[in-house]
Amino acid sequence: MTSSFEFNTYPARLSDAERDKALKVLRDGVAMGRLSHDTFIRRMELALAARRPDDLALLTADLPTEGRVSRLVFGTVEAVSGFGVRLRRAWQAERLPKLLLPHPGAGHPLRIGRDPASGLRLTHETVSRVHAELSRQGGMWVLRDLGSTNGTTVNGRRVIGAAVVREGDQIGFGQMAFRLAVN
Repeated sequence: MTSSFEFNTYPARLSDAERDKALKVLRDGVAMGRLSHDTFIRRMELALAARRPDDLALLTADLPTEGRVSRLVFGTVEAVSGFGVRLRRAWQAERLPKLLLPHPGAGHPLRIGRDPASGLRLTHETVSRVHAELSRQGGMWVLRDLGSTNGTTVNGRRVIGAAVVREGDQIGFGQMAFRLAVN
């Protein structure tokens, strides 16, 4: 009695890296407007269920893989948008009123707020009574928010606790903004 065994060799399971590569091409296709959301969802499901590299290739055949052209386009867009932000900041910086840093030997912090006892009294309604404090610590200037309602910012970023500041920085108290300057 002769028995014959049939050997079926199935392709090795697709690796996660192969699936991730196909999913990235699909995501880029949606981002570039080459796939609708519904098509993306359907192809993503098929990519996750695919058993062979050929199945993945079929799902992405009509989409460009990220190449030199797309990197060039996206890089150019990033550079142009970044330039606009930098230009706006530079334009704004020159128009902002200067806030002169106190003499380093003053020894006590400069209180900023609406309170009449503040060293720098700002009467704008978005400035808290006791808003912030500017002091010299270890050779650096430190701006500390004192729990203000509308926040303190340095170069457009909100200060949580304290931040080191230097000449030329844009600082804001509520909706009032200044550029730090030295005597």
